[in-house]
Amino acid sequence: MIEVSGLRKTFGEVVAVDEVSFVAGDGEVTGLLGPNGAGKSTTMRMLYGLMAPEAGEVRVDGIPVASDPLAAQERLGALPDMHALYPRLSGRENIGYFARLRRVPAADVGHRTEAFSRLLDMDSFLDRRAKGYSHGERSRVLLARALIHEPQNVLLDEPTNGLDVMSTRRMRDMIRELRRQGRAVLFSSHIMQEVSLLCDRIVIIASGRVVAAGAPDAIRRAAGCEDLEEAFVQLTAPRGGGPA
Repeated sequence: MIEVSGLRKTFGEVVAVDEVSFVAGDGEVTGLLGPNGAGKSTTMRMLYGLMAPEAGEVRVDGIPVASDPLAAQERLGALPDMHALYPRLSGRENIGYFARLRRVPAADVGHRTEAFSRLLDMDSFLDRRAKGYSHGERSRVLLARALIHEPQNVLLDEPTNGLDVMSTRRMRDMIRELRRQGRAVLFSSHIMQEVSLLCDRIVIIASGRVVAAGAPDAIRRAAGCEDLEEAFVQLTAPRGGGPA
């Protein structure tokens, strides 16, 4: 479970995240939505410890990220918005390297990698150097790398951005499998169809603040419309007085 309480982050005079609170529960997919500049990526970076909040707290399975970041990160698997592989290593070697960093027992690395290869259809490129990978191939290896230590909590920042149809389907299937396994999955997306298909709960951020949270049907009711995209537009429309 990921618990976020009163997060705040500013950059100069710009308030990027302002009193953001929500919970991403085990066995659920929670969507973190918002227009560009709303504070989603800043929030995500604070969740996996790349950025310290000025106020508020993040707890991962009860562990405070600020005071015990290494223990919290052991419980997290993250696919951030900016990511890369070591180009001179193969996909298998990239995964194996991160497995060692995460202290995965050597006896487990091989069979876990093979399981991800089957699930994400990576057999044809897993042993090639990453330098020549397509965007979809790179994204699948990055996802396996993020999950190789079998974290209970998973953060995915726009995981299907730029993927082709088949790679997108594999990514969505993986998210459903993580939910079936009882993991807590938090992901951001701009694709409302994807959100409708995958999310048990939605948290919508606008101008750094949470403007709506709940199940997709509850979000639609709150906005007074049947279409989730239209609900999103209405709930995030500028009302004046806050940062863009």
